[in-house]
Amino acid sequence: MSRRKQYRALIEQRAGHILPGVYDALSARIAEDQGYGMIGGGGFATIGSLLGGPDIGQSNMRDYAEHYGRICAAVNVPVSVDADTGFGDVHNVIEMVRAFEAAGVSGIMISDQTFPNRCGYLPGKAVVPIEEMLAKLKAALAARRDPDLVIIARTDVYAGHGLEEALYRCRLFMEAGADMAKPQGVDRPGEIRRVMAEVPGPFAATLSQAARTRFTDISDLRALGVATISLPSIALFAAARGVRDVLERLAQAQSVTAIEADVIGLDEYNHIVGLERRLAEEAAWRDEARRMLNKHPATAQ
Repeated sequence: MSRRKQYRALIEQRAGHILPGVYDALSARIAEDQGYGMIGGGGFATIGSLLGGPDIGQSNMRDYAEHYGRICAAVNVPVSVDADTGFGDVHNVIEMVRAFEAAGVSGIMISDQTFPNRCGYLPGKAVVPIEEMLAKLKAALAARRDPDLVIIARTDVYAGHGLEEALYRCRLFMEAGADMAKPQGVDRPGEIRRVMAEVPGPFAATLSQAARTRFTDISDLRALGVATISLPSIALFAAARGVRDVLERLAQAQSVTAIEADVIGLDEYNHIVGLERRLAEEAAWRDEARRMLNKHPATAQ
């Protein structure tokens, strides 16, 4: 079964599968090594990793595609990613879907924010007219070559216009053919229940550090019957805390011994990056080469 079919099957279970957000190929490998069956790649973590900056739309589609491609190549589980606004109009959306699909992603989420996109929990957002978003959604659906690629349409209208407008847009997204409709900022249990009752399709929940306020936790969301529970910036925040704390202690102690217990060991790191497997493959290929040469010894000159 392809990774995209796996992703669709997991979504349809509506079992509240955790979608840990990663920020690069190494954090993706760590997530897979810890047993997660799906992984998320978001704009917040991508910008933090690539630029060391806030998520206010300062990157471009090609940078995202290359970044997501490295994450997908590092793991064997589905990767669902953030495509911001689609990076422009319908023509840009077509190019984005084809680039992200070629990168190996299993799911793409497109927002109805105006360009440039910013983190969904930041102030100052605006949304495009619903007609414009529906046209971009139709373009995205037409652009995908693999029908198993999941297209998620997200609306950011809730923050400025409330739940009714978010419900209206989500229903239209699903009617247009989206696989899932995501009302950004709808994080309270009562509102989640209403969305699930009035909008067809699985519900993608979010537990983000960027939200500042948490109204639910994983067990609560699973009880509601959501399909996925995204923690889009969890790995980025964990890494930032870990690096800061270790370097701070190193500066204070001026001793490597003082921080050895707080960094991953070489053997464990080599396990995560697959060194033993790579060396075994290298040895096997060299053995095959030697056997070929034994069958065909060099002709005397």
